[in-house]
Amino acid sequence: MLDLLRRVRAGVARRLRRPRPPRLPRTRAGRRRLVQAGAAACVLALLPATWLRLAAEGRLHTTADVPRTDVAVVFGAGLWDGEPSPYLAHRLDAAAELYRAGRIEVVLVTGDNSREEYDEPDAMRAYLTRHGVPDARIVSDYAGFDTWDSCVRAKEIFGVERAVLISQGFHIRRAVTLCRAAGVSSYGVGVDDRHDATWYYGGVREILAAGKAALDAAFRPDPHFLGPRETGVQRALEGIGARSATR
Repeated sequence: MLDLLRRVRAGVARRLRRPRPPRLPRTRAGRRRLVQAGAAACVLALLPATWLRLAAEGRLHTTADVPRTDVAVVFGAGLWDGEPSPYLAHRLDAAAELYRAGRIEVVLVTGDNSREEYDEPDAMRAYLTRHGVPDARIVSDYAGFDTWDSCVRAKEIFGVERAVLISQGFHIRRAVTLCRAAGVSSYGVGVDDRHDATWYYGGVREILAAGKAALDAAFRPDPHFLGPRETGVQRALEGIGARSATR
């Protein structure tokens, strides 16, 4: 009986023992195959990011030279105590600059309002009005939960055919490519930011997000929430035309 208990304890101990780490191949050919497999994995991981860079080629501009377009789309980038984060504020500053320069007429702010206490579009609207953009020139999309959703909704819900997209440089290529895949003829303005930890995090995140972007462009899934057609952009543009005609 004692011997049986010892054998059981020994068996349990072997099962609880940490697994041995994988051993490197001992032969030169085996090590070469391992290096080749690692290189292939890196190439495959970077292919979507390379595709985004090529797809957005020639579509990126500054606030000074972007083509004049009726609509600008500003993507949400988080709130701090109910106010736009510094990164989002820089996007909104660029939109206000384009409006003052007469390069855009209407701003579509698209962001997350999935919770009552978290409302990106209204915070973006308030910021823009404080910086000189009339409230009547701002349209809110409350279901822009990610870049693909925002692009599809801009086209299908708000009827946007052509737009200037505003985001950080590390995100703008993905935004332009996905909006073009959704049917919106797009130009991008990538705003400058200091290269802090958030900036580097965003750059790394984009490498991972590029894979999802490739799947979105290929399979074109429905957004999380589509909903009925909105006429806000059309009404804002018609209001501009009506005011011009009465002058």
